[in-house]
Amino acid sequence: MPEPITLAQVKQLLTEEAALRTLPREATLAQAHAEMFARLTPEQAEKLVTALQALPSIDRALAVKIADILPQYPEEIRLLMAKERAGFDEEAVTRVLEVVAQHR
Repeated sequence: MPEPITLAQVKQLLTEEAALRTLPREATLAQAHAEMFARLTPEQAEKLVTALQALPSIDRALAVKIADILPQYPEEIRLLMAKERAGFDEEAVTRVLEVVAQHR
């Protein structure tokens, strides 16, 4: 399975590819979506993903989701973590929010 990448990285890749050739319709729509919703640079997003992965029970896929959404409230974190097998207590949620706030 390929490694998940952030929306900021998708935006960068599609922008670079669009400069070289005409993108298919689906790629153009994906580029428009990425431009609208990516709020970090690829470098900032990767730093955030790395910082989140340093926390216990957060893998790359979850870290990428968090970096794309940039949650501000505990409820948003709980929704993202709901499908994870490991339980997340209030302390873990607070730590994630703190890391996200440092990288905004």
